[in-house]
Amino acid sequence: MGRFTGKRILITGGTSGMGLAGAKMIVDEGGEVGVTGTSQDHLDEAGRSLPPESLVLRNDASDPAAAQELAERAKDMGGLDGLWLNAGFGKFEPNEDVTSDTFDAMNNVNVRGPVLQMAKLIPHLNKDASVVVTASVSPYLGQAQGAVYAATKAAVTALVRSWAAALAEKNIRVNSIAPGPIETNFFDGMDLSEDEIENFSDMIKEQVPLGRFGTAEESAQVALFLLSDHASYVTGSQYMVDGGMTMR
Repeated sequence: MGRFTGKRILITGGTSGMGLAGAKMIVDEGGEVGVTGTSQDHLDEAGRSLPPESLVLRNDASDPAAAQELAERAKDMGGLDGLWLNAGFGKFEPNEDVTSDTFDAMNNVNVRGPVLQMAKLIPHLNKDASVVVTASVSPYLGQAQGAVYAATKAAVTALVRSWAAALAEKNIRVNSIAPGPIETNFFDGMDLSEDEIENFSDMIKEQVPLGRFGTAEESAQVALFLLSDHASYVTGSQYMVDGGMTMR
């Protein structure tokens, strides 16, 4: 019997990276999964990687109407025992280059998306369900070119604590993970050459006590712990998944 036997878990941004890694592990532990994404290549890959009965849905967190579709699919699944709001993206650039389009794009996906998703999905969370939201270490690092992204993830951290307080009476737990440098997506949103990526990668590793980037599976394992009954007395918390980066 796995941790997720008989449980239904929905993962936004679940067609690649740590979301897909988590979905595969949930299936291996007896669960039923639904995943969302926007890239057709990633949707196709998820469809090949997961059992045929899994929900693989094109759904854009930046679209306000998409939250209602998620709710309808959650209802079709018979309600949710776990929800991992993992969809998000970041763009890093000099502060003087930030535009309203950049600001809106990140806020629409990283902040407004989870807010509207939770609003529509709360009625479909089963008793004793668990919610995990992907935040980031960015708010704690003071990255010179990451102000807007860091602000969106700081907002996510605040939202999680409020949701945890609001849903405690239903015994629904809400927590977040804060990934640091993860192999699959760390350089997304950065306009860097291969040489620049290599140099930047070496610099980042020097800031991580464990001396390396994390893997998608390592991040997903922490999220799955929080989604499982093994974390039944954990809510309103944030778990760093950063190799010790924020200790410094």
